[in-house]
Amino acid sequence: MQRNTVRKTLAAVVGATACLSAWAWEPAKPVEIVVPFGAGGASDQMARSIQGIIARHKLMSQPVIVLNKAGASGAEGLMDTKASQGNPHKLLVASSALYTVPMVSHLPFSWRDLTPVAMIAQDEFVLWTNAAAPYKTVAQFIDASKASAGKIKVGGTSSKREDQIISALVQKKTGTRFIYVPYKGGGEAATQLSGQHIDANVNNPSESIGQWRAGEHRALCVFAPERMAYNAKVTQTQSWHDVPTCKEQGLDVQYQMLRVFMMPGGVTPEQQKYYVDLMQKIVATPEWKEYLEKNALKNEFLTGKALTDFLARDEAAHRDIIKEAGFVAAR
Repeated sequence: MQRNTVRKTLAAVVGATACLSAWAWEPAKPVEIVVPFGAGGASDQMARSIQGIIARHKLMSQPVIVLNKAGASGAEGLMDTKASQGNPHKLLVASSALYTVPMVSHLPFSWRDLTPVAMIAQDEFVLWTNAAAPYKTVAQFIDASKASAGKIKVGGTSSKREDQIISALVQKKTGTRFIYVPYKGGGEAATQLSGQHIDANVNNPSESIGQWRAGEHRALCVFAPERMAYNAKVTQTQSWHDVPTCKEQGLDVQYQMLRVFMMPGGVTPEQQKYYVDLMQKIVATPEWKEYLEKNALKNEFLTGKALTDFLARDEAAHRDIIKEAGFVAAR
């Protein structure tokens, strides 16, 4: 009799455990993807593409809302996510601004305040000029910059972020001077270059692909250790692979930027796992593979310890880059 009671108790415990194991956390309301930059830029385009993939493949039962919080060079979006401690219905699509914004200001923020989900790609930067400009090589552009006595205007997203950091590194390497013009996003920087209000920008491929295809922009070089892998023609004559590296053109400046999703701090492991699994489903879709190729993104997916190790290394590398560019915040 006693043995039967024990058996029944154990069976009940096992059954309850199985039910708990079968239960998995899911969002109970719409999920916000916070883009800490303006509309039309690479981060915004990525968030909206992922929003479309989720809806098309019904990967979530709740809708996804993309919110642009572009204030203070991305600081508004970072601090909004930090302030949402324990909120599992918010994601931040982030870039190297995770480190650069706090380093160049006194922003009380660290990526360790958040919960890493997944790095889904690395992005490139291209030196773009207007196709009507006389310079067709990096050397011609640098010579024109030197001859202009500092009047060449280079546009980019925000102040003291990746775009201006690259511009500063180019100036240090070549001994020339630019006027850096900050915009709210890469889309605006591309429009200003098309209108010849600036002479160049250092947009991501996705931010200027439309203008490049239309013959408005010229890709002088990519700030990468090797050429981009994609061979399909984008313009009538060029693929992404046809764009030389800046080092090939005599300009030894390299910079690549992570594309990573983060959650607020204080969420549960189950909530984190839900979004890790979601990102794995997203990157397995044909639409995502098409997005990678169209926008010349480097395919790289990291989660867990591999991701946190990468973030720590990348932060340390950016500390050196920021110091070289001269943008470390004064104490």
